[in-house]
Amino acid sequence: MLGRSIVVVASIVAVMPAWAGELKPEEAKRFIAGKYFSYNCFEGSSGAGRINADGSVVGTIQVRGAGPVHLVTLPTGTIRVQPDSICASLRGLPFQPCFTVQQTDARSFRGSISGLSFAYCDFTRRNPRLEISTTPPGQSPRSLDLGMLRTTVNE
Repeated sequence: MLGRSIVVVASIVAVMPAWAGELKPEEAKRFIAGKYFSYNCFEGSSGAGRINADGSVVGTIQVRGAGPVHLVTLPTGTIRVQPDSICASLRGLPFQPCFTVQQTDARSFRGSISGLSFAYCDFTRRNPRLEISTTPPGQSPRSLDLGMLRTTVNE
């Protein structure tokens, strides 16, 4: 009995680093690319979307959690995985922000601007098909998040 308990505890400890901790750029790409996530940021912005393996982005944002929800699409190569970092290339921005990805559990991560840990967004993996199929009574599909609809059609 004690032997089995030790094996169970050792297995859990061995799996924990995969569930929590900073991900290297290639690990982060495997964990994130092509999957649909909702997010909430430190300053109140929220939304949902996906980062594709080619570095393109499709999703929505509601700035500071108020006002209209905007559809956002960013072209191929916007998010770049480099050997030692993950960075964004955004037109009109005088610098290239890079990010730290901290996996918080099997379905979630925190992305923060490198060197500015207070500037972060928490991401949670979602199943857009399930969320569309469980539309609350009285809410029409038209009022659903457009990014979610687009992602479901393209899957």
